[in-house]
Formats: sequence, C-alpha cells, structure tokens
Amino acid sequence: MIALTAADVAEATGGRLHADAATPVTGPVVVDSRRVEAGGLFVALPGEHVDGHDFARAAVASGAALVLAARELEGVPSVVVDDVQAALGELARVVLARVRAGGDLRVVAVTGSVGKTTTKDLLGQLLADLLPEGVAPEDGLVVPSGSFNNEVGLPLTVLRVTDATRFLVLEMGADGPGNIAYLTRIAPPDVGIVLAVGVAHVGKFGSVEAIARTKAEMVSGVVAGGTVVLNADDQRVAAMASLAAPEHTVTTFGTITSADVRAADVRVDASGRASFGLAVAHAPGAAEPAPVDLRLVGAHHVSNALAAATAVLALGGTTAAGIAGVADGLSRATPVSPHRMAVTERPDGVTVIDDAYNANPDSMRAALRALAVMAGRTRRSVAVLGEMLELGDGSRAAHDEIGRLVVRLNVKLLVVVGDGAYHIHEGALQEGSWGEESVFVPDLDAARAVLAEALEPGDVVLVKSSLGSGLWRLGDELAAGGPAVPGTHGTHDTASEVAP
Repeated sequence: MIALTAADVAEATGGRLHADAATPVTGPVVVDSRRVEAGGLFVALPGEHVDGHDFARAAVASGAALVLAARELEGVPSVVVDDVQAALGELARVVLARVRAGGDLRVVAVTGSVGKTTTKDLLGQLLADLLPEGVAPEDGLVVPSGSFNNEVGLPLTVLRVTDATRFLVLEMGADGPGNIAYLTRIAPPDVGIVLAVGVAHVGKFGSVEAIARTKAEMVSGVVAGGTVVLNADDQRVAAMASLAAPEHTVTTFGTITSADVRAADVRVDASGRASFGLAVAHAPGAAEPAPVDLRLVGAHHVSNALAAATAVLALGGTTAAGIAGVADGLSRATPVSPHRMAVTERPDGVTVIDDAYNANPDSMRAALRALAVMAGRTRRSVAVLGEMLELGDGSRAAHDEIGRLVVRLNVKLLVVVGDGAYHIHEGALQEGSWGEESVFVPDLDAARAVLAEALEPGDVVLVKSSLGSGLWRLGDELAAGGPAVPGTHGTHDTASEVAP
C-alpha cells in the first residue's frame, strides 16, 4: 500500500481518529490479525462467528500501526467508523484514485457466472509481458490471491497498489443486484470484461435475467474512454453492448465469425487441452491466426483465454507482433489458483482432476466433458460430485440434469456425496445407470471408503462441487495420493502434479 498517516485514513473513511494523527501507516491492510505486518492497518470486521475487535490488541502487539474499527478500543490506536466494511471500500477508492492521479496505472476487471478466477490468473500472466523494461511483476502488477472478488476481498486487493503499480487486475463477483456497481465504484476499470451469464447464485438473484442485469453493471462502471470486452458467444452478454456509452470502445471475443477476437480451428487433445488460432479482426499487418496451445485442462478455457487476450490486446495494441506475443503468452500460461481443473498424475496410475473450488451447472458440464475427453476409450472415468449451492427453486432439476449428463458421457463410476447432491444420483438412475455405476454416499468418510475399494490403476477421477460442500478436502487427499489403489505403492511424498 502507499504510505499514509492515521489522519489520511480518518479523512478517507470519514472516521473519528483515536491515535496520533501523524502515525505512519506503511504496511499491508489485513482483516486477519495473524497476517499483520509492521506498520500495517488491521481492519476489525465484525463477523457471524468471530469479531475482529476481539483481536485488535493482538494485531497492534504484532506490529499494526492502526486499527479500523466500529467502536473505540481503549489503548488501541484506531479510526472509528460507523460501518467497517463500507469504510474499507471507501479507503480503497480514495487510495486508488490518488495512485491513478499521480501515475500510469491501468485497471482490468472481470466478471461473469463462470471463469472469473481462471481469466484473472491468465490476465496476470499476460500483463507481466506488458510491463515496462526494468519493472518486475512483483512491483508493477497486482493480481488478487484466490477469489478475492467481493466487498472485502476487492478492497484488500486494491489497497496493495503502490506508486510503482502499472496494472491492477480485479475479479468482481456478485450474489445480488448492485454488487458489481458497488465494486466498480471503488475501482472503475479501464478495461471491463463480462464472460458469461449463467445460473450461479440464481437462488439469491431470483432469475437469470436479474443475473444478466447485475453482470451488465460492469459496462456502466468502465471509465470514460475505456474498453468494454464482451463474450459474443453468449447472447445475453453480447446484448450488453447496447449499454455502453458513446465514449466506450466495445470489443467482442468468441468462436463465432463475427467476434472481434476469435478462436479459429479449435482442437482438444487427449489430455483435455485445447489448441486454436488467435484471430483478430481488422488488425493492421496481421497475417494468419497466431497459434495457441493452452496448458489448461478443459475446452471451456478457450473462452477464458480469448477474454484475457482481448483485454491485453486492448491495452497493448493489435499489431501482428502484439498478437503473436499474446498467443505465446497464452501458450506459456499455467494454472495458478488451486482446486480449478488441477491435474495430478499419481504414482499408482490414477489421474486426479481437482475442480472442487466451485460449481454451477455450466462449470459442472464443462468439467464432466473434460473428464470424458481425458479418459477417452482406454481409461475408466470416475466422477465424484457434490452439491451445487445457491441454485434456488431450480436446484433439484439442475442436479438431476447433471446426473443424466454423466450417463450420456458414459462415465463409468459416479460417486455422489452429500444429501444436497442426491438428485445427481437420482438423475443418473433415471437416465439409465444401473447396478453400482452410480453410488450415493452421505459424507466424505463414506466417499473415501468407496474410492479405497473402487479405484483402479489408470482411472481418471474428477472431484467437483461448490466450495461450501467441503469436497475440496477429498480433492486434496486424492491429489496427495490417497486413498491409494490396492496393490500399488503410491504415497503422499511421491505424488506429482502434471506440468499443465
């Protein structure tokens, strides 16, 4: 973060100062007292189970220079505000505006029902190539850790900027109307990307149309003169072009021929990795589409790669050399965030695809298709699936449809974990699964027992669910080598991740 004083923090947040006004705040802003560094700002967020105010003194003892709090804390240097979360957002807005006014910082933001984190990770890797000579990525580039995409995570990411930052990449999530508008108010993007409109969180939004309207808030949030990047393959997203202001540039990406940035001749190999030609319409001096060989597993990553490429080309220019450079960058990019189509080849011959960070019907379908491709006709496919959360009244039908898709894709063994996912099992049975092809188990322990008996050398195993179902724990265990295939000697120590 840029250097501030306690008085600066109070002024930015409209808070009441209970500290020496000149106290320097030079360290990172954190909401976890265990992550405090010398000179930092501890944000005492009240929580459902834990109140950050209870840890304020410990944060100061660990080196925090100041605490942002909702009440005065005796003996603790603090700025007291009415709403700590809102104050955190306002502090981030003010700091970003100050850095922008004094430097050459560009903000790239991405939203969508699926693909946000992967696209964010790709953007980070591609934008590193656009940094001025002599500027290291750790100095010139800020990218969120994990999925810091909400009213707390995004401000924390913004507050990592310094005067040396050239690119700030942001992921913007939403679980209700107005969320994206709020986040773009904190950090108005120079380039705003909308990936897709799906049914993730539809239980909170009420309808897909409400989701589309919320994602469209990104378009209005882009700065004057900025670029709006839209998915031409998604009709709801493509229609958002009508919401762009006259001073915006609208650029589309997709596989359809009318897209400004297009994937030509898409192919998927036996490992589930896609290749395509990166074609850019109206690029001066551009020759044939530039070849891209993705190291990410799953054909659905073509769309994420195109989105990232389109944003980077908007910032770096669409010369032939620029297009070739972006294509090369995409081919070099590797998975960054955990539990997202992470592929591990175990010594006992089992391949694990861990995609257990999140799940909705769109991402579930994409992961299952990747499983089918990777298993092919010579290996046995195993799907370990948990609940897709926040689907509202359509939850039963959505889970049922996934079970039916499992059968259509000829997945050899389906293990459905948890009561919330039961209708996946039900759908598989209704579609024509029989015998022991589909197994329902109530919890992780039961799933472990089934897999310990069922796994065989050569199996390809997909683990997929929403994060809240807890199935990611099983993903970690499987990737680390357990439960091992009977009669083999796989261990936690010798498991190795495939070079993606």
